[in-house]
Amino acid sequence: MIGVITGDIINSEKFAQPDEWLTQLKALFGTIGPEPGTWEIMRGDSFQVQIARAETVLATALYIKATIKRNAGLDARMAIGIGTKSYDAPKVSEANGEAFIHSGRLFDQLKKNTLAVKSPWQAFDSTINLCLELASLTMDKWTANSAEIMALSLENPGKTQAELANMLGISQGRVSERQQRAGYDAIMKLETFFRESVQQQLNK
Repeated sequence: MIGVITGDIINSEKFAQPDEWLTQLKALFGTIGPEPGTWEIMRGDSFQVQIARAETVLATALYIKATIKRNAGLDARMAIGIGTKSYDAPKVSEANGEAFIHSGRLFDQLKKNTLAVKSPWQAFDSTINLCLELASLTMDKWTANSAEIMALSLENPGKTQAELANMLGISQGRVSERQQRAGYDAIMKLETFFRESVQQQLNK
């Protein structure tokens, strides 16, 4: 089973200089795998990325959201699909299978929600999507500072607050405040719950 994220950038047309967020997004995707087999950016502000391990797909989506929201006024709308891959292609946008179908169809249904999941497991989807809807009440309101600390924390999961503070050139207290405002602890508990739940389903 793989994970697929289909998404677009909210308010990209209002952003005078797309180079900044585009460079950040491409750098992030470059850590996942090569273009265009693993990821593609299409029509300037839409993207699709394939994640080899389905249980890690939410962590990647959170990282994408935090990276984009470091640019004030921008956000990302994403549909996560989990499932099989039945057809490999040189471009990820031309690949096919359950995960791609789930992600693509779910993306077309996204309205007010900016993050949702579709998998082969209906009960799992109901629980996770309710959790994501609640988490989005915080995530959708991340400031650039909140998004920056979330992105840095996700990039450096083993780093202490003191080490993150040193990287940002601010005090440890400021890091703690920013993580608190961003809802870091609760969001990471959700990510752990997601990862463990997917692993349980895969082990059945």
